[in-house]
Amino acid sequence: MLNDEYYMRQALKEAQLAFDKNEVPIGAVIVCQNRIIARAHNLTEALNDVTAHAEMQAITAAANVLGGKYLTECSLYVTLEPCPMCAGGLLWSQITKIVYGAKDDKKGYSKFSPTILHPKTTIVSGVLENECSSLLKEFFKQKR
Repeated sequence: MLNDEYYMRQALKEAQLAFDKNEVPIGAVIVCQNRIIARAHNLTEALNDVTAHAEMQAITAAANVLGGKYLTECSLYVTLEPCPMCAGGLLWSQITKIVYGAKDDKKGYSKFSPTILHPKTTIVSGVLENECSSLLKEFFKQKR
């Protein structure tokens, strides 16, 4: 069944790819009409670019697939709450729905800019939160 958990599992697969590349393990997928049109994960180390977050990579990929900058009929599934930078990109994309797994108490958009998202964007949080959180915890545990 194609539901929020199914798509979040796809985002977790992307996060695992990031983990395997020694990137902060955050993954994202963008869905349009029940079809994944973009898959992405953090590439900040590989690209030496602080803006190469999973969400930003996914927004760009989805816009290329759709042939336009607006994602008004799309949903983003991301393993960690977007940061303010990514939330700003999501605002401009006018994405319809954002589903995230783990909350980011340190750098999440809701801490700094809780009203930054488009007013019509639906937010769903906590989907597969434990799985999303444990991958991040394992990554940072290995770093210490």
